[in-house]
Amino acid sequence: MPESATINPNFPPLTRDSLAEQFAACGLAAGQTVLVHSSLSKLGWVVGGAQDVIQALLDVLTPSGTLMMPSHTGGNGDPAYWRNPPVPAWWYPTIRQHRPAYDPQLSPTRAMGAIAELFRTWPGVCRSGHPIGSFAALGPQAADLTANHPLEPMFGDDSPIGRLYACDGYVLLLGVDHGNNTSLHLAEYRADFPGKSLRREGTAMLVNGERQWVEFDMLSLNDEDFPTIGDNYESEHGIPRGQVGQAVVRFMKQRPLVDYGVEWMAQNRDFARQSVD
Repeated sequence: MPESATINPNFPPLTRDSLAEQFAACGLAAGQTVLVHSSLSKLGWVVGGAQDVIQALLDVLTPSGTLMMPSHTGGNGDPAYWRNPPVPAWWYPTIRQHRPAYDPQLSPTRAMGAIAELFRTWPGVCRSGHPIGSFAALGPQAADLTANHPLEPMFGDDSPIGRLYACDGYVLLLGVDHGNNTSLHLAEYRADFPGKSLRREGTAMLVNGERQWVEFDMLSLNDEDFPTIGDNYESEHGIPRGQVGQAVVRFMKQRPLVDYGVEWMAQNRDFARQSVD
């Protein structure tokens, strides 16, 4: 979205202070551990851009709270699965041979948005070591959330998502819906449903200090039903939605949402039947 599209004369420009006030009105508070998925353009025009958003979040959480964001590098997966956009099959060997190995300090995020991309470079941020599905975090819980992120399960119990569940943290969706809610992948790993399967994935990563293309089996992830799961959960549990600037905000505890997702998938998912149909 071009910057001009964020300028609405009917809304005032957003500042660090006004953002902090509105985040607090949505339920964000000091000491919480919060995973934020975000879209800067949905907020409207922010005087300090992504920097103001991050500083406002940290102002409300205070140094006693922990802020986490996705810092995924989806472009470091196997090009055979790329869809946005796909590339010619004859390119695959070149990409697999020359794609730079994931580096927590250098590797940029892909399709995570301007806020998450700036946050991964923020002073003091810890970033997990997964070459495709990493997370960045800042605060007292940051090191524990991001340490020893296993290659697979990428979003399982020992991942930053699983550790957020263990510490009973929160999810804040800022201008995005549950289609962006990575926490529901934890439910996907835990749930038992027909058609649950693995796929062969590949990635460029450092092994004993040397770049290698590593292949491994991982769960075939599918987020198509995440908006339905999240909206149903909010409706059934009376979760109110807030607003920051022009963006809709969904803010909730992560643990009961994940538990609901496990039950919903077990009752409603049937990829085996869909593949036959």
